[in-house]
Amino acid sequence: MQAREISRLSNEEYLQGELESDVRHEFYDGLVFAMAGAGEKHNIIAGNLFSALRQKSRGTPCRTFIADMKLYIPELNRFYYPDILVTCDPEDDHEYYKQSPCLIVEVLSPATENIDRREKLHAYQDIPSVREYLMVSQEARQMELYRRAGDHWQYFLLDDEADVLTLECIDLNLTMAEVYEDVS
Repeated sequence: MQAREISRLSNEEYLQGELESDVRHEFYDGLVFAMAGAGEKHNIIAGNLFSALRQKSRGTPCRTFIADMKLYIPELNRFYYPDILVTCDPEDDHEYYKQSPCLIVEVLSPATENIDRREKLHAYQDIPSVREYLMVSQEARQMELYRRAGDHWQYFLLDDEADVLTLECIDLNLTMAEVYEDVS
């Protein structure tokens, strides 16, 4: 067996490569990792959330992005592709990535759930602008919300049909039925 050197990309090389690639990649301090495609449930849930968030953000300084907008975390030198992010910072204006979201949403997939629960949870909580991180299951009607409360985080588990999701970042309330509409 021969040892091979692993080459690291610069941020600029990564960003240029993403413009030319048919496959999305996340970036971890010079290393890139291809992302798996999403299934029907994932797309419906993400679409339901995006539609509600986009509608609520109209006419405000907030902007809502789905799937193809990268999130850059300079302190960790990482680029992620959250399923949805909302930014209300007018200076967060880079064309291909955002740095100051107030809300990040990940729809959990079997292939990415562990990363979303551990690596991304900790990375997202280190972003000063992030007020809420929402993880939505596609296997069960269940959502987990982490909300910044001063210098600590609160955890909310929503798993009852009567539960209402409250997103303070954008002042939006959604029922379980609205989030999971058309998901069998």
